Amino acid sequence: MRNGGPTAYRAGLAHRATERRAHRRRRTAPRDSNTPPQAYGRDAEAVREYEEVFATVFIQTGLPKMTALVLASLYTTDAGSLTASELAGRLQVSPASVSKAITFLESQGLIRRERDERRRERYIVDDDVMYQSTMASARATAHLGEVARQGVGILGSDSPAAARLESIARFVDFVSESIARAADQAREILHTKPETTSDGTT
Repeated sequence: MRNGGPTAYRAGLAHRATERRAHRRRRTAPRDSNTPPQAYGRDAEAVREYEEVFATVFIQTGLPKMTALVLASLYTTDAGSLTASELAGRLQVSPASVSKAITFLESQGLIRRERDERRRERYIVDDDVMYQSTMASARATAHLGEVARQGVGILGSDSPAAARLESIARFVDFVSESIARAADQAREILHTKPETTSDGTT
């Protein structure tokens, strides 16, 4: 149950999560001995556990492990941005590992970069990055439809293979258009703060 339950359990992901938990228990020095106090009264261990769960969700969607860890770290940072050095320290990995993950995330439109006042490159996830990445996904899906449709003429329009590709193309066209339309309609949600009631609930 701790690793996804009966419907979402994945042996490989559960094994990795268990190894990490065991590794934390074996350490003689607490990991957060050099970590600054958590903002908003957060429990540092609970935050790390949540980042692990969040990264696992990204892994289940197909992202490589390190890429998922970097993205989860960025999304759970209040500033929404970190330098390569900060990411390497936070994840306790080499700068080269971070660099490779950053390159992939940037190519997918999931993050952007800019230089801060100290001329350091910062990697950023913000509200509009989610919109842009969704639109990039819609374009990639539409491209799949275009390529599928190219095969119709090559394989012969009356052939079973061509009929299959045409069905794929029509399906993908509908999905990509729906994604783009929904993203446009929902974009304002990313820039609207949720209302809070008098009892503090959202």
